[in-house]
Amino acid sequence: MKIGIFFGGQSREREVSFAGGRTVHDNLNKELFEPIPIFVDSLGNLILLKWEYIYKGTIRDFYPPARFISNSPFQVYIESLNHLSEKELEELISQVGKRLEPHELKTYIDLAFLALHGPFGEDGTIQGLLEWYGIPYTGSGILPSAIGIDKISQRRLLEQAGFNTPRYAIIERTQWLKEKNKKKLLDQLIRKIGNTLVIKAPQQGSSIGVGILEKKNLQKFIHLVNQSFFLQSVDPSEWNRLSEDEKKQWITQLIDIRQGIGMPVHLLDSLTGEIKHTIYHPEELHHYLTKTCKKTATLIYLAAEQGEEKILIESFIKGKEFSCIVIQDQEGNPIALPPTEISKETTLFDYRSKYLPGMVRKITPINIPIHQIEAIRKECNKLFTAWGFQVYARLDGFITKAGKIYLNDPNTTSGMLPSSFFFHQAAEIGLNPSQFLTYIIYSSLKARLQSGKHRFKLQQLLIHLHTKLEELKNTSKKKIKVAVIMGGYSAERHISMESGRNIYEKLASSDTYDPIPVFLTGNSEKYTLYKLPVSILLKDNADDVKEKITHHRYQHHPIIKKISHEAKEITKQFAHQTVFYPTSITLAQLAKEIDFAFIALHGRPGEDGSLQHELEKYKIPYNGSGVKSSSITINKFQTNEILQKCGISVAKHHLVQKEKWLENKKEFISAIEQKISYPFIAKPADDGCSAAVKKIKTQDELIAFTELLFRKENKLSNRFIEKLHLQPHEEFPQKDFFLIEELITANGATHFLEVTGGLLTTRSATSLVYHFFEPSETLATGDVLSLEEKFLAGEGQNITPARFSKNPEENKQISNQVKTTLKKVAETLNIEGYARIDAFVRIFNPHQVETIIIEVNSLPGMTPATCIFHQAALDHYKPYEFIHAIIQEGFRKFKKE
Repeated sequence: MKIGIFFGGQSREREVSFAGGRTVHDNLNKELFEPIPIFVDSLGNLILLKWEYIYKGTIRDFYPPARFISNSPFQVYIESLNHLSEKELEELISQVGKRLEPHELKTYIDLAFLALHGPFGEDGTIQGLLEWYGIPYTGSGILPSAIGIDKISQRRLLEQAGFNTPRYAIIERTQWLKEKNKKKLLDQLIRKIGNTLVIKAPQQGSSIGVGILEKKNLQKFIHLVNQSFFLQSVDPSEWNRLSEDEKKQWITQLIDIRQGIGMPVHLLDSLTGEIKHTIYHPEELHHYLTKTCKKTATLIYLAAEQGEEKILIESFIKGKEFSCIVIQDQEGNPIALPPTEISKETTLFDYRSKYLPGMVRKITPINIPIHQIEAIRKECNKLFTAWGFQVYARLDGFITKAGKIYLNDPNTTSGMLPSSFFFHQAAEIGLNPSQFLTYIIYSSLKARLQSGKHRFKLQQLLIHLHTKLEELKNTSKKKIKVAVIMGGYSAERHISMESGRNIYEKLASSDTYDPIPVFLTGNSEKYTLYKLPVSILLKDNADDVKEKITHHRYQHHPIIKKISHEAKEITKQFAHQTVFYPTSITLAQLAKEIDFAFIALHGRPGEDGSLQHELEKYKIPYNGSGVKSSSITINKFQTNEILQKCGISVAKHHLVQKEKWLENKKEFISAIEQKISYPFIAKPADDGCSAAVKKIKTQDELIAFTELLFRKENKLSNRFIEKLHLQPHEEFPQKDFFLIEELITANGATHFLEVTGGLLTTRSATSLVYHFFEPSETLATGDVLSLEEKFLAGEGQNITPARFSKNPEENKQISNQVKTTLKKVAETLNIEGYARIDAFVRIFNPHQVETIIIEVNSLPGMTPATCIFHQAALDHYKPYEFIHAIIQEGFRKFKKE
């Protein structure tokens, strides 16, 4: 069956949709389905996307293509290019795929898998379009989708149907703009609703446009209401005080579609609220504000094109927050899966918390008495039926100490990232992501049959799919068993889980490999390995996994047993086997069960050679570099020293020791300041993933960094957190030494950029051959590339291939020079298998290029959108094919040795 995966879209959640669509694409069972990527751009164009672009980190990495945008400091979506003619738009689209008209869809796909979010995706719009053209689709139909998107309509319907609802009020946009006495309005709302106000944009998801006013504060109230309406005021006097860099940063935040108002923006008349002018491009906005703010002292009002006409103000519900996926059994009856508790330190479960690993705890099932869990499930099933949801839905809510249940946000589409509730809860009944997607497609075909439209065609598709499922059950093919080892105890353990899950899922949906998820935990003195069931594999982060398998003897929760029994016909049809318990396993035991070990660990003990040494003892083939090379590249100081001796440019660097700090703190600081001037980079010498990498600008920041890194206790001091502007839950490891490096700048170069270059080796009978991919250009919005920019959906930007020059011939020439340096690095360090090398490049002219090496990663991140997959795609490796090539190279290396 040809499954059209619809992803991207016009909403503010387009980046999460893009990442979710990629997850669906990769996890579809390739023995049953052919995935067809249908990218929906923010103008509503349907684009049959070339597969290479599915693996870009963000939409802005490829669309609009780099050649259609100027070398602007701002990242833009297609809606900022309003000057394009229809012919130019067609040419632009042709760079990434083929534009499809809606009537053409049925010639390309049998079913539409909807991974779209928000307006135009889960509001009935796309569902109606597909109904019109007779194309079956996943999830709920038009009416429940329309209800599921509108929080204001939901409140009224919930009340009418007898469900508990918080106190609420509605503010209209025109009312807000004309309201002169906003203090009076705030007082009225507090009297009606309570002291804590939850302010929501009713048509958005992913907590976009949501804020909490915890105590009476007029200025914050105005800010939060404007945020929900996607309005922004600009004070000319404040704008004029900003530096040029601060102005650009302000606009960068303003145009962020999740936290700001996005582009285009409308300039509003301050008296009437009417649109005076529309600005499409952030550079145009920058120019307009700079020019206008010099001439006027009057506030300038900006409004989003995709704003809200009404917003919702609700009372704050004090209780445990949960999310519950509801599916349907074979007869169409709802089955609420085990609800997940969202345990967080902040009051708001925001975008960052939802999609970045390790930001919150997700506890499944929710930690409350069994009768209360059953009450939540009963309420969710009741709402699912009352509103006519089909196939699946995600229902969010709260339960108070008194056991009162509030369902506050029904969603007809769930996030579909690897550890989203969607997959996380299905895993509790034994369905891995590939199996769950098959169930969704099968159930969606049955749901579409209920409409009575195109009945014969739908029945034929169902019969075909059922037959194929039975054939797969009755055929057994010997597959290569691969242990995917993930987790660990470094600051990079959460990202390691993301990498490991991604490897597991790519292999699990293939017809060649049988992956076994293995979790490593412990410390530098001793570590333990555990084979994981899929239910634990899909926990949110490494700490959740560790707690499940080590702090408690893992027992199957009674609620899980009950739900598994309710869903037994589903698991019988879609899951080949269901393993529910983790088991500890030694390498000696593992060696008897597997053919290959794929190390998906980052930092120690995965990248330092110690695990490789143990695997070699038991003759287990593995990926990546050998023991000696790994033990060098884990140490950034040693790597720098070796490369420098071989004539390769690295940053000026010094290693600083904890013992010196403890001897005399004043002398310690003075010694550093004599060696290197501010600002400089401070970072752990044996960790990656941007953990504790900071640009140090002052002595106070250096002291804060040192105190935190050399601390005795695990807890971080709030005083130093503020000094270094750390994010909530930001990883900051404890170390006995760290590295300081000069801040690398352009130094007179005509063009200066940061790049990351991936490589893959192949082994002939006589030699090791290095193949370097085209490097990616890495754009950081802050001082250093952050964890979010590397791994959070929609953050950061990587342009592949890097833009060394506008002239194609010169670009190729410079790229080859950079790759020559990277090759020298790889040969010097005896890197094998694959790796990622980060560098800065100074270009003085096409013949004078300096490549300064920053870091070498012998086991680079393998999360779904990581750079190395973009680069491999340009060489026609799909991610699975790239992983397959890494494994085969590991086998070749093992045989040679």
